[in-house]
Amino acid sequence: MTQVIAIKPAGQWDALACCDEITLDSDGRHRRRAMMTTQRGMSFLLDQPHAMVLHDGDGLLLDDGRIVRVVAAPEELVEVAAADAHELARLAWHLGNRHVDVQIVGERLRLRRDHVLEAMLEKLGATLTPVAAPFEPERGAYENHGHAAHRHENEHGA
Repeated sequence: MTQVIAIKPAGQWDALACCDEITLDSDGRHRRRAMMTTQRGMSFLLDQPHAMVLHDGDGLLLDDGRIVRVVAAPEELVEVAAADAHELARLAWHLGNRHVDVQIVGERLRLRRDHVLEAMLEKLGATLTPVAAPFEPERGAYENHGHAAHRHENEHGA
């Protein structure tokens, strides 16, 4: 069984070494262990010591030396805008109070489409715009799912 032996952050590996791609939504890019299949049908195992977030453009280095590029799939999202920074902070508080995954994009918020949340946000004065885009929600302050933690573990043989 082919396995991932390292994750190369986007921009830090040679794109010419790419043999295939795997397209994953936000949930599919937050993994510890999973069987994965590329666009061309190649299967491999991702098996990490801890759950981590894969980002668009990351390279999955396989044990045979090949690299598979991670592609963030577009998802059905809603972009939230407010009249000013104070109102946007208030909207973000309401979403956080409901433990909703949110991505910050400039002076807007993005979240997965949900008619209940959208109705609440509109009632609170938000302007909503449906979008299809890759979703990179903020991770919790106490989560340790980034590349830095993964590289550190690999440097020490974990």
